Amino acid sequence: MLIVKKFGGTSVGDLDRIQNVANRVQKSIQEGHQVVVVVSAMSGETNKLVGYAEHFSKNPSPAEVDMLLSSGERVTASLMSIALNEMGHSTVAMTGRQAGIITTSKHTKARIEEINPEYMQAALDKGKIVVVAGFQGVNEHGVITTLGRGGSDLSAVAIAGALQADLCEIYTDVNGIYTTDPRIEPKAKKLDQISYEEMLEFASLGAKVLQNRSVEMAKKLNVNLVTRSSFTDEEGTLITKEENIMEQPLVSGVALDRNQARVSLIGVADRPGIAADIFNTLAQEEINVDVILQTVAHDGTTNIDFTVPTNELEVAKNIVKIFVDKDEIKSTDFNEAIAKVSIVGVGMKSHAGVAAKAFSTMANENINIRMISTSEIKVSMVIEEKYAELAVRSLHNAFDLDK
Repeated sequence: MLIVKKFGGTSVGDLDRIQNVANRVQKSIQEGHQVVVVVSAMSGETNKLVGYAEHFSKNPSPAEVDMLLSSGERVTASLMSIALNEMGHSTVAMTGRQAGIITTSKHTKARIEEINPEYMQAALDKGKIVVVAGFQGVNEHGVITTLGRGGSDLSAVAIAGALQADLCEIYTDVNGIYTTDPRIEPKAKKLDQISYEEMLEFASLGAKVLQNRSVEMAKKLNVNLVTRSSFTDEEGTLITKEENIMEQPLVSGVALDRNQARVSLIGVADRPGIAADIFNTLAQEEINVDVILQTVAHDGTTNIDFTVPTNELEVAKNIVKIFVDKDEIKSTDFNEAIAKVSIVGVGMKSHAGVAAKAFSTMANENINIRMISTSEIKVSMVIEEKYAELAVRSLHNAFDLDK
C-alpha cells in the first residue's frame, strides 16, 4: 500500500516532534507500506522568515519572498530525512522541483498545473522513503514558487494523485472532523467518514481543519483523504466519494462562521444591470460575496443585502460608496455583529423538511433569522452574533448529532 503522509507545522514544531513523526513513519514501513512524507515548515518558521524580509522592505519582491519562504520546508524535509536515515531507513529528501511539481507563475499564490512523479517513483521503486518539502514548486521557467495558505496540504494531495497512492493522510493537531466545534458543543462526535461535497461545504463555512483547495483537488484526482492527529494513534476521518459511504446521515454536522459582515444597500436605482454592475465591481476587487438577499420596494427601487468576510468589509464599503456618489444607492448600512450557522449533510438530497426543522429550532430559541442560503446539501442562516453558540448547540441537539 502506498501512503502519502503530510505533517503540518505543529506536528514538526521542534526536533522532538520531528523524531515523533519519524517514529510514526517507521511504523508504517514496518507494516509493509511504501511511504511518501510531505512536510511543512516548523511552526513559527514561516512568520520568522517573513519578519526577516520585512526588516529590509515593507514591499519585497514576491519572487524573492518565494525563494525565502520555500527554505522553511526544505529545512524540515532535510531534518526528517536525516532522522530516518539514522534509524536505518534508506531515505531521500526532495524539493518541490525535484518532486516534479510544476505551477503557475503567480508568486506566493501559485497553483499546481502538473506533477511529473518520475523521480519520486524511481526512489520508491528502490525501496526508499521519499520526503518532500511541501508548499512549493517551480514554474515553467524553473523559478521557485509557493502555493499560499494550505499549500503543503495541496502538495500532498497532488503527489498522492500523481503517484496513484492508496491513501493521503493529513496530520494536524486535531484528530479528525467533528459534527461541530467541540469547544462550543462538548457533545460533538468525531465523524468516521464524510463526502468530498460535505467537507467542501464545511471548509467554505469556516471549518479550519482542511483548506477547501486541497479537498477540491482530492475530489478531482479521486484521492482518499484522511485527517488525523500526529499526537495520538486514534483513527481519523476519511474524506471520500459519496458512493463509498454506506450510511449517509441526514445531517453530518453544524458549522459556524463568525467572520461575516452584512452590507445593506437601500434604495438601489431601478435600472437594468445595476446589480450586475455592483457585484462585478466587487468581484474585480476579489471580494468574496456570500449570502445575497434582494427585495423590491413599492416605488420600484430595490434593497439588496449581502454578506462578505469581515476583513474585506472596508474594501466593500469603498466600492459601494462609488454607487452612492452616483446617486444609484440612496443609503447604506453595515453590520459586523452577525454570524452564519449552517447544517450540512448529503442526506438532505433525499429527505424533505430539513430546512423547516432548522427554522423551527431557531424559532424555539427566539433566534431571528436575518438571511437564508441553501444548496442541495446545506442550509445556512445569518443571525445575530450573540446567538451564535446557542444556535449551534440547538441545531446539534435537534438533529441528534450526539447520538
